[in-house]
This record gives sequence, structure tokens and C-alpha cells, in this order.
Amino acid sequence: MSKTKIAPSLLAADFGNLQRDVEMVNNSEADWHHIDIMDGVFVPNISYGMPVLKAIQKHANKPLDVHLMIVDPDRYIKTFADLGASVLSVHYEACNHLHRSLQAIKAEGMKAGVAINPHTSINLLEETINDIDVVCLMSVNPGFGGQSFIENTYEKVKALKALINKKGANTLIEIDGGVTSKNAKSLVEAGADVLVAGSFVFKSDNPTETIKELKEIAE
Repeated sequence: MSKTKIAPSLLAADFGNLQRDVEMVNNSEADWHHIDIMDGVFVPNISYGMPVLKAIQKHANKPLDVHLMIVDPDRYIKTFADLGASVLSVHYEACNHLHRSLQAIKAEGMKAGVAINPHTSINLLEETINDIDVVCLMSVNPGFGGQSFIENTYEKVKALKALINKKGANTLIEIDGGVTSKNAKSLVEAGADVLVAGSFVFKSDNPTETIKELKEIAE
């Protein structure tokens, strides 16, 4: 069993000290930098765009896990590849032609991710699961950090794991939203491979220790 990845969400970082927070993640036991791009249309919030991602990329020495919460993500696939994204996740609900979007992401040399909202069934991924490198399950309603975890997520993780096994896929399951030391172990036991943690890490007294704690719990 491969080790669970921890991906601190920079949406919860201190934007006045972004370089400091990126370097903290670099020097911690975290595996990826998780980056939320929001357009104010697909989700009711605007986060940050290309210039901020460029600044993050300049200092980051771990893979950039970029989560696009935007309408018509296909327009920007090449842009995010050029900005150094290692994993690019698009929302199922925002793609008219998911298979084509996945192929376009892979053609740019990135791992292809699909994010799904809490109300979206994992069964909708049955036809494309073998083309998906990472499924990002939203365990809160997307758009804002600091929300509480949706309990139904555990069942969803188990169902998704069963689908991945049935299809013989190598897809990783990523959980995004409300992840803490209290639910990390249960999520991994249900089948999660990547845990995104924002507020829980960056609002803690010692973010580096908090990442270490999550990593230990999730082993």
C-alpha cells in the first residue's frame, strides 16, 4: 500500500506571506501543494489566478496539484501546464466533453484529475475512470475554505474505490474539504490516497507539526 499523500491547500495560506508559507510546505512532510483556482461563476468565490500561481511555482519544489473550480476549463489547460502544474483537476460538472478534456490535460504532460461536487454520483465516472489519474471528491460544497466535513463522504470513497478496482484503474482518490486529524484515518481506511487540508494546517499553531501529524495518522 503506497503512502497517503498530504496536500496542504494554499487557499488557506497567508497571502501576505505566501513565499514563507510555500517554503513551509516545501520543508514539511507534505507531498503536494494544492492550489484552488476559482472564477466566481462556477463557485461563489474568487480565489487567485495565473500571476499568483506563477509566484507560487517560483518557490515551490513539490508538485503543484491545481484544482480548477471554473467554467469552461478547457480554455486554460495549456496555460496551467506552462505555469508548472503537475496535476490538473477539472470539475465533472463544468465539462461538456470530459473525455476530451482529460486527453487534452494528458497531452500537455500533466496528470489528469476530475473533481466532483458533493451531490454528484461517482457512477458518472464509470466510462472515464481508466483515463483519470486523480478523482478529487469534494467533502464540502466548493467555494470557501473552513467548512465542515460532509459525513456521507466515507460511503462515497468506498463506492469510488470499488469502481476503481472493478475497472482495474490506477486512479488516486483525493479528499478536499474539512479534513482534520479526527477524520484522516477513517478516510484512508475507506480508500483515500490524497488528503487536502487547508484551514486545519494553516490556522494551526505549528503548521509543519500539523502536517507531520496528518502524515502519521494517515499511514
